[in-house]
Amino acid sequence: MSTIIHHTTCPVCDSTKLKPVLSAKDYTVSTELFEIAECQSCTLRFTQNIPDEDSIGPYYKSENYISHSNTDKGFINQLYQSVRKKTLLQKRKLIINTTGLSRGNLLDVGSGTGAFANEMKQQGWQVTALEPDAGAKAVAKQLYGLELSDIKQLYQQPAGSFDAITLWHVLEHVHELHAYVQQLKLLLKPNGKIFIAVPNYTSTDATIYGEYWAAYDVPRHLYHFSPLSMQKLMAKHGLKVKEYKAMWYDSFYISMLSSKYKNGSTNLIAAFFNGLRSNFIAFGDVKKCSSVIYIID
Repeated sequence: MSTIIHHTTCPVCDSTKLKPVLSAKDYTVSTELFEIAECQSCTLRFTQNIPDEDSIGPYYKSENYISHSNTDKGFINQLYQSVRKKTLLQKRKLIINTTGLSRGNLLDVGSGTGAFANEMKQQGWQVTALEPDAGAKAVAKQLYGLELSDIKQLYQQPAGSFDAITLWHVLEHVHELHAYVQQLKLLLKPNGKIFIAVPNYTSTDATIYGEYWAAYDVPRHLYHFSPLSMQKLMAKHGLKVKEYKAMWYDSFYISMLSSKYKNGSTNLIAAFFNGLRSNFIAFGDVKKCSSVIYIID
């Protein structure tokens, strides 16, 4: 029997000052509506009445869930696959430039179908790749010959083992948020860095599309971070956000999906200009980008 989680305190700061802000629809699997609330203290938004960790699995069972299926069906997914080749190179350069290491020990948490883990392995890094989804693991093995370990292995890794830990659009899915972050801290080498990429609901494209904003992705996205709430979460565990990096392509991809959710089909021209508008504003303030990479130590 599934357990439904309804938060009465903020998952990040424990404040009781919570306010419902909108209802969002699951467009990927169930078509159910989920309430999103906002903490008035740290500004975290979070999904209410979510399935617990043991029962949320069926909400990921869709060919359209691209991070697990690697599908290239449809124009939007084809565009995603094309852009991903560029973003893999950008991520690799970011890791190398930030750590100052051409090779090192990397922990990739939530590897999906293994594209980034493979990219770093090909560059000579020692990669430990963790993934909970059996289907995604199978794709990683088929495409790259990678054996992804179970996500539970996160708690079995030796302390102080990794130069870099990456979570590309992963933290928003994690039920045990504080235990996770504390473990990431434990696994870092003294000069190690954590790279966390998550959607940013304070972005312009989120404002434009409101309840249709695709990056709410309920109920799979349990939390919807603002830069302030990420800072608060990290500070609670003795970590600090040192730098913010934009994920410029995300605004276009998310705008196209959001347009489809709002109108029934994608208005490519409008979605393109909404993505461009979002990036233009973020160009002056990276913390307004559709998705933000937080560099943490």
